[in-house]
Amino acid sequence: MLKILEALRHAVANGQSVAYTALVETRGSTPQKAGAVMLVFQDGSQAGTLGGGCVEAEVKRRALRLLDEGDAELMTFQLDSDYGWDDGLICGGRMQMLVDPVRPGDDLSYFDQYLSVLRDGRGCTEAVVIDTEKSSGGVVASRYLVDVNGEVACQRSASSPPEALRTGLRTVLDRPRPYVENGISYLPQLERCRLLIVGAGHVGQKVADYAADVDFDVWVVDDREQYCNQDRFPRADRLIVGPIDSSLSGLDIDANTMCIIVTRGHNHDEEALYHLAETKARYVGMIGSRRKIRLIFEDLLREGISRDALEAVHAPLGFDIGSQTVSEIAISIVAELIAHRNLGSLPERPRPASILADIDPEPVSPQGAS
Repeated sequence: MLKILEALRHAVANGQSVAYTALVETRGSTPQKAGAVMLVFQDGSQAGTLGGGCVEAEVKRRALRLLDEGDAELMTFQLDSDYGWDDGLICGGRMQMLVDPVRPGDDLSYFDQYLSVLRDGRGCTEAVVIDTEKSSGGVVASRYLVDVNGEVACQRSASSPPEALRTGLRTVLDRPRPYVENGISYLPQLERCRLLIVGAGHVGQKVADYAADVDFDVWVVDDREQYCNQDRFPRADRLIVGPIDSSLSGLDIDANTMCIIVTRGHNHDEEALYHLAETKARYVGMIGSRRKIRLIFEDLLREGISRDALEAVHAPLGFDIGSQTVSEIAISIVAELIAHRNLGSLPERPRPASILADIDPEPVSPQGAS
């Protein structure tokens, strides 16, 4: 979405009209789901996609017509024999599209505010009226940008927000997917997650690259400047060079932070997990064999780290895809991070609880050792 809004702002600033199109509701089987966006430029080119095929071509055709004259409107497409025969896409569902023409000289404050929120990594929800009767007011195709506190920050409509907007709003802190309620389409833009990578070796480097592609803010920690530097991590938002212990102690780790431990050795992994296991992090994962993980857990239990905190650690991290190469390992890790960020949970698979079950439930603490 960020790139779409930047492209829209750039086009209009250079004297071009552009049509903003968004998929606001789907029913049944469709090639794309609500939230997909596309820009249509005057020359017929586009940025983004609504799923391709005949529907996308028809949206472009109508959008170009609206660019000449017309206001924002909703378009409905039934995916039957009218759309799809040429591409084999007889999905049988229904898609509702918002098409909003934007021209030089228009008030762009709505897009500027939207762009500012996304650049800052803050969450918000775009509410689009699709049924005036069900929403108890508002004008069809009206758009309202709602901040994380549930307040309407700005609007692209002369009409006041409908009464039903607040009652159907879900907080973006719960990371909802797009949904429709009371005649209003809610299109959440979730807060960007920070990914803290402890270990700047080959796996950490590749994870950082893939993670930046899928909208994580990447921080990297390592004690070796020859590894943790801008040349190796050009897309990282922050690089922290120093001992693992002092670098992690006191670091701001909140509920929107995900952490992975991929250092070069057992001792560094254990040191990192000691500092991260009991933080507010949304996710903590550690690479390694089950034997190594068990040994680290035993040590940390003796150090006073709680069993509950260790049971929440994702170790070994990454989906089991038979990874062999560094790239495959990184893909398996980033896939797990995406699933946890977007879904809030992961498919069932062996977790630390099964490893911890083999460990003495009451290990002797250093203070109590004889």
